[in-house]
Amino acid sequence: MTPMTTSFKARAKSAATVLTLLALLGGCSTDNPPQAWEKGSLAKPAMKMSQDNLEQRFDEHIYTSKEAASGGSGVGGGGCGCN
Repeated sequence: MTPMTTSFKARAKSAATVLTLLALLGGCSTDNPPQAWEKGSLAKPAMKMSQDNLEQRFDEHIYTSKEAASGGSGVGGGGCGCN
């Protein structure tokens, strides 16, 4: 085989891999936002990322300590410290 044929085969294989991954990830996306009647089940406590409020506060404290910033995770304030 010539080096050009090997290079073409390698590029074709990588292009096929990329297209396969894009097709798989495309199936994971949705075009429709949740409907009004679906939002009730999404707002249940079981759908929260963290069930434990103390653990969530601890994680937020660690995050703000590492990032040297605060705000943006709650309702009030804009992250500028002028709550």
